[in-house]
Amino acid sequence: MTRRRWIADEFSRDRAALTGAHAAHLSRTLRARIGQEFEVACGDRVRRAAIASITDDRVEFALSEEVAASDGAPIALLLAIFKFDRMEWAIEKCTELNVTTIVPVIARRTEKHLAIAAEKRVERWRRIAREASEQSRRTSPPEITDPFKLGELLKAPVSVDTPNSDANADTVRVVLVETERGVSLTEVLRSHQHVASLALATGPEGGWAEDELQSFASSQWIAASLGETILRAETAAVAALAIARAEIQLFVQATS
Repeated sequence: MTRRRWIADEFSRDRAALTGAHAAHLSRTLRARIGQEFEVACGDRVRRAAIASITDDRVEFALSEEVAASDGAPIALLLAIFKFDRMEWAIEKCTELNVTTIVPVIARRTEKHLAIAAEKRVERWRRIAREASEQSRRTSPPEITDPFKLGELLKAPVSVDTPNSDANADTVRVVLVETERGVSLTEVLRSHQHVASLALATGPEGGWAEDELQSFASSQWIAASLGETILRAETAAVAALAIARAEIQLFVQATS
């Protein structure tokens, strides 16, 4: 039986803990008991763990052996802000698909009231991502940054990459464009033999404005398509992540 995985709020050499609402969900809602066994992610490691003590706002675990875990190549998603209910769904599903970083982007066509309200939604988005991470047995939730205006993001030294020690590996940046019929995302990824890290940018409802696409091009982003049909913003984000993970995994299997 597969053990449920939790992401520790606190951990040391042989102990870990969930606190606050995180602990209350396990202790009250799931009615956990002392001695019950789980897996607990402690930073970049996963350990087998048994509950040592329980209160309403704190659950402590005794840690034992390490469990093998791998998160794969880092993928950052620049997600143009759109209707919040649909955006929350996209964040949940992209987390399940193992996105590493999500950067909410205020684009030219982002509705004004959504742009204004976005900063207050970030903590909720992070909670959604954490819950989805535990459900999908990740070692850690994706980083979700504060919202950025696109122009600031492309000009400022905001990193969307994770350093990789392989000097022969590529850092690839792709902006998804509805009107780009010359090259597909799959073709872009297959043209790079070893992807060290990947950044994907998906637009708002209505797509990227022409001047935004020019800014992407000036910043060395590759324009690519997800196909002939027009996708909703949330569908495009999930489809792009699914394609990227599949292509990267195919390369890993072919070279292993």
